[in-house]
Amino acid sequence: MNIFTRLIAERLNIAEKSVEGTLALLDEGCTIPFIARYRKERTGGLDEVKIAAISDQYERLKELQKRKETIVKTISEQDKLTPELERRISETWDATVLEDIYLPYKPKRRTRAQVAREQGLEPLAQLLMLQRERNPEHAAKSFVVGDVKDVETAIKGAQDIIAETVSEDEQSRRQVRGVFRRQAIITSKVVRGKADTDEAAKYSDYFDLSEPLRRCSSHRLLAMRRGEAEGILRVSISPDDEECLMHLKRHYVYGQTPCGRLVDEAVEDGYKRLLKPSIETEFANQSKEEADAEAIRVFAENLRQLLLSAPLGQKRVMGIDPGFRTGCKVVCLDAQGNLLHHEAIFPHPPVNHRMQATIHLQQMIHDYQVEAIAIGNGTASRETRAFVEETVSALPSASKKPQVFVVSEDGASVYSASKTAREEFPDEDVTVRGAVSIGRRLMDPLAELVKIDPKSIGVGQYQHDVDQTKLRQQLDQTVMSCVNSVGVNLNTASQHLLQYVSGLGPALAKNIVDYRRDNGPFTSRAQLRKVPRLGPAAFEQCAGFLRIPGAKNPLDNSAVHPESYKIVEQMAHDQGCSVAELIGNKAKREAVDVKRYVTADVGLPTLTDIMKELEKPGRDPREQIEEFEFAKGVESLDDLTEGMELPGIVTNITNFGAFVDVGVHQDGLVHVSQLADKYVKDPNQVVKLHQHVRVRVLEVDRRRGRISLSMRGL
Repeated sequence: MNIFTRLIAERLNIAEKSVEGTLALLDEGCTIPFIARYRKERTGGLDEVKIAAISDQYERLKELQKRKETIVKTISEQDKLTPELERRISETWDATVLEDIYLPYKPKRRTRAQVAREQGLEPLAQLLMLQRERNPEHAAKSFVVGDVKDVETAIKGAQDIIAETVSEDEQSRRQVRGVFRRQAIITSKVVRGKADTDEAAKYSDYFDLSEPLRRCSSHRLLAMRRGEAEGILRVSISPDDEECLMHLKRHYVYGQTPCGRLVDEAVEDGYKRLLKPSIETEFANQSKEEADAEAIRVFAENLRQLLLSAPLGQKRVMGIDPGFRTGCKVVCLDAQGNLLHHEAIFPHPPVNHRMQATIHLQQMIHDYQVEAIAIGNGTASRETRAFVEETVSALPSASKKPQVFVVSEDGASVYSASKTAREEFPDEDVTVRGAVSIGRRLMDPLAELVKIDPKSIGVGQYQHDVDQTKLRQQLDQTVMSCVNSVGVNLNTASQHLLQYVSGLGPALAKNIVDYRRDNGPFTSRAQLRKVPRLGPAAFEQCAGFLRIPGAKNPLDNSAVHPESYKIVEQMAHDQGCSVAELIGNKAKREAVDVKRYVTADVGLPTLTDIMKELEKPGRDPREQIEEFEFAKGVESLDDLTEGMELPGIVTNITNFGAFVDVGVHQDGLVHVSQLADKYVKDPNQVVKLHQHVRVRVLEVDRRRGRISLSMRGL
């Protein structure tokens, strides 16, 4: 069992055997969804979250190993690598400690201490640090040569060497770091002359703020750092300077001797000029990294909830992108989401062709047998919904009236102008593409939203301020997790949806779509092997997540992996029936003794999953969609009054609360303290994205366009 296995197991409190099995699977090229779903025996049943954590730690340790190799090489080239130093580097797996060890040997720009060393003043610095010399000025006279013009210059150079030595000493850094960790205060001040500017108004809460760094929440820290980046705020992190200096002087200064006073001055200079700024930068970076991680976690959780929103399913849908002056763009889609028809209607002022719009809308509903209508939630949404509902209610009583839904259109404009949209609809303009996206989001949010950059979907918390590489990795992982947990229809999925299936990626997804176009729908999973460049490894990773409704083998429309088909066939044979009969007959399934089918490779976890899948093959884990309606007569901020109770939809969840749309074109905030009648640590414990809630209006700030809401007592 290697060092990585032991370290990861200790850090994550996971059994070493589970970590070892997971690392082996990751090294084999297996994806996280595949490992979590189909290799439970080798991981001890770890879920995706724990497997992802192991993967993350593994990558960090590999990077740290590379860093150690670089450090050893650099020190060795300086002829300063001792066996003891090499051993310490080899045994260190803490990045901060490793950098402390390396710091004295790290190539740096020409410092004051380096200049002093070149002038031959290091022996004088060592003499002063011993603090045995009664007359340091006299001792310094022998160093007045060359560029060292006088005793004062010699002593000053020696003090520069001492200051740098103190600042690079491991124990010194550890002591100061400890004080920072316990007591550091983060302070935010408005830059002089910026307080009254319009761009500074949103940072007014941070114009004069001080609080312990360890208590500063991620969203406040990111807000301060954004204000700093925009030149509005000045942010600093500082410990108790007196305590830091006390620790340092206790270690380096032996008494009030002439040498002791010089060393005291050097220690103070080293702390203020070198050590404190260095540790402040370290804590600024560390706190930003932690805030980034929390913001990314919040964004990923919101994205997961959004992607797993309830789908309407394969129904004939009308999508409407509402508007006033430019009209409402209407599209009609078939049950597979293909565009059948589009036109613009003008039911609102200033054009106001309401009667004509009504006739056209009713005709489209009839001609294209529309089963549901999706209306974007942007400008003119409520007015358009009222018009559509009035039009639908006026349909002949004999006709089936479509359900009406309001759909989030965040990111629809980004999609409509994207390369993906141009490839899908090369002959249509952006307004038509946007309306298609709105309609498809109602049918299957997951399939449509994977085409849009998650940062444009409107559910993040400071997503543009965090580490973009880490954000992209986490969001891609979240999308992949969602896609594979739902499963993908192999014969209808777009290239963009397929590329998130375990083991595929853009190239193989395109090959599948091309093969489907040239050869017709897939009739079995085994047919995937004929797709160009889709080899055995890719087949193993992807097959279980791809569904074929109506396939000859019913297991091809389930989450049962092809590698387990023989097990199910043996179960059916032992029950004297076909696989289809086993799936459809509860009594026969209950008669199966799964323990009989345990082998060296297949254990109870896999067999239990197979039995669950046979009970409901191809089941969709997402909830059923619900209709929603805003309060009538409440359409703008001016319609809101304190104490008013309203229905709303949760549109975004952050650490400090949840944003709720109450139909006035400005989301209100339910602060975390107002989410429930009890203490709430994590808003996700109380609300979910797109949840229908009731809220009470606490306050309306019309000048800043802010609405404070409460869910307490409701």
